[in-house]
Amino acid sequence: MEMELGEAGTADGQTLYIDGKWAAASGGEVFEVTDPATGTLIGHASDAGASDAEQAIGAAVAAFAGWSRRTAYERSEALYRAHAIMTARAEELAQLMTREQGKPLRAARNEVNYGADFLIWYAEEAKRVYGTTIPAARADQRFIVLRQPVGVVAAITPWNYPISMITRKVAPAVAAGCSVILKPAEQTPLCAIEMFKIFDEAGFPPGVINLLTTNNPADVAAPLLDSPAVRKLTFTGSTEVGIMLAARAAATMKRISLELGGHAPFIVLEDADVSRAAKGAALVKFLNTGQACISPNRIYVHRSRRDEFVGVLVDRVSKLKAGSGFTDGVSIGPLIDDQAMVKMERQVNDATIKGAAVLTGGRRLIENELALGRFYAPTVLTGVTPDMEIYNEETFGPIAPVIAYESEEEVIKAANATVYGLASYVYTNDIARATRISEALQFGIVGINDINPTAAGAPFGGVKYSGLGREGATQGIEEYLDTKLVGLSLS
Repeated sequence: MEMELGEAGTADGQTLYIDGKWAAASGGEVFEVTDPATGTLIGHASDAGASDAEQAIGAAVAAFAGWSRRTAYERSEALYRAHAIMTARAEELAQLMTREQGKPLRAARNEVNYGADFLIWYAEEAKRVYGTTIPAARADQRFIVLRQPVGVVAAITPWNYPISMITRKVAPAVAAGCSVILKPAEQTPLCAIEMFKIFDEAGFPPGVINLLTTNNPADVAAPLLDSPAVRKLTFTGSTEVGIMLAARAAATMKRISLELGGHAPFIVLEDADVSRAAKGAALVKFLNTGQACISPNRIYVHRSRRDEFVGVLVDRVSKLKAGSGFTDGVSIGPLIDDQAMVKMERQVNDATIKGAAVLTGGRRLIENELALGRFYAPTVLTGVTPDMEIYNEETFGPIAPVIAYESEEEVIKAANATVYGLASYVYTNDIARATRISEALQFGIVGINDINPTAAGAPFGGVKYSGLGREGATQGIEEYLDTKLVGLSLS
């Protein structure tokens, strides 16, 4: 069933995609979707409940039997078709993302391209799921190892990357031969709807991919978590929610992969190119208005270079422009909700009371049209110490705390002194030090003089409380495959 861009999610509210058909929620409810930059109503989405989730599970179970038996080449072709359609609609998708999520249009375009990369990568990886043979001790015995799809997958995606997180989960799952039920974030259902229009047009069989938009995540998540027919959970979101989901999934022994919170250190050694490091820090810290799990939360600069670094950083940050993502020159969009604004104000207030200095920003922006949205000024803090909230908890916003340190040993210890372990960054011109520190850091990702250590072909994920499993690369499809041993007696 083909629809024009934006048709679903507006007047009709038929935004559930179950068993190859668009439908309204069984209870008939819809919820509003607004532009976070202006508060303007931009559409509606069906408000799915438990009965809709049960229907989706039934469709996915029925579809799995046939889809898992399709050849890898057939599954690959469906992903190739989805990639072609997505690429053709890239600009429309980017503009929708800016309206619904708020990020600047240039960043939205980058995300759409990144999201499309997962479709084509796993179109290729589908054909590279290999088995093995193992020599046996007996002459009349053979061992064969098969990799087979795990089954029905429940996927839960976040609002901060509302398109690329869908393809990063759906693409490897269907490439492996699984069927999928996706629940997108309630803040950004329209992006998910448009992606499922693409999947529908690409010709995936009914029930292979299913969409449940909802404003009541718990109602939909409960059947997905409790059903023994759902064999895999993949989730991107907060650590607190991830822990709760993992505990509940354990009751039915589901496979899980979790991409959770981060508290990334950004380490600038005394031998680094300080101007380059400050430019990199500004770019990655304020990426998506700081609403990215890989954004640095603790910027450690050697004391001998701190003033130089801070000078360059403040100069760049003070020039960042906030506003609607459709306005030329804007690089700072709105925060996603009121709770995020409260957190920014609380962290800055706590830091300044305890002795930190605000060098730029440090306030909510309410001038002119900015008053319509939730805009917080790009902020740089110095004098940040371990007793401050911002030092210990993820910010998820446009605040850059700078911390001076004295020695390599000290900064490695400080960087690792967190329950999180997703991304980390090191700036140095000494390859030996870079190697030594990258090996010592307890994080799943290390960028050395590099603020973008991500790609569809590279494994993404963290350690400790930042999650389990990896997305992207060869490792990404392995999350959706079980290992089966076949022992064959020849006698």
